[in-house]
Amino acid sequence: MEFVEWYPRGYGVGFKVKRKLYQGKSRYQTIEVYETEGFGRMLVLDGTVQLVEDGEASYHEPLVHPALLAHPEPRDVLVVGGGDGGALREVLRHPGVERAVMVELDEEVLRVSVELLNVGKGVLDRVLRGEEPRAELRVESGADYVKGKEAAFDAIVVDSTDPVGPAAVLFSEDFFHDAYRALKDPGIYVTQAGSVYLFTEEFLTAYRRMRRVFDRVFAYSFPVIGYASPWAFLVGVKGAVDFNRVDRARGARLPLSYYDPDRHEILFQLPKYLREQL
Repeated sequence: MEFVEWYPRGYGVGFKVKRKLYQGKSRYQTIEVYETEGFGRMLVLDGTVQLVEDGEASYHEPLVHPALLAHPEPRDVLVVGGGDGGALREVLRHPGVERAVMVELDEEVLRVSVELLNVGKGVLDRVLRGEEPRAELRVESGADYVKGKEAAFDAIVVDSTDPVGPAAVLFSEDFFHDAYRALKDPGIYVTQAGSVYLFTEEFLTAYRRMRRVFDRVFAYSFPVIGYASPWAFLVGVKGAVDFNRVDRARGARLPLSYYDPDRHEILFQLPKYLREQL
């Protein structure tokens, strides 16, 4: 069997699959889990690939670590979304993080991830059993949770689905304003922002909205296994955080396979046409 995710203009990313392990529908989306031929299990939400087990760190590492290594001392971190647990797992690799709050909208994604995936399973299990003192899990809207928070977090990591349906609000200017207020000074905000080539307009729209809110905005990309790469990310800064530089000494102590703090500058190798528009 095959699974193909079709992007705009007839572009597809496909996997050979051995079998479908699960299909169900939550209040928000259709959830599927497949056993692929060469990449372990694959999580699909509303027909879009969220991750494959063998390669998911190519997404979670560049999402989390550049931002946390750019911040001088990230102690309080918020993860919005990320129901598979991968982003939370990477956040907790930083020993200086004292409190990590993960807010996931869809409880069914959490359940399926714990039962069928080996991504953040160990972390999520510990959190659900109350055995992870640094982490807290909340099942609610991330947009609602952030609203009204004042200087509560050093870093906010948004690991959402694409900016349609339940996740659309996480790319709105109102949400960016709420996130800015929820950041301490200095603070840093990072979100995935879609395929560089195929979601260019959506990426530029999010960038322009963030520019109206954050003190500085940075754009970068990384090749992600299972996505229409290169995949884009956006960073918003509050106060004196220089995303052009990261703490390489802290980074050297992290067990990384994809993102390399010693080569941080390669994140900014965006296509010429996109740099001009930015």
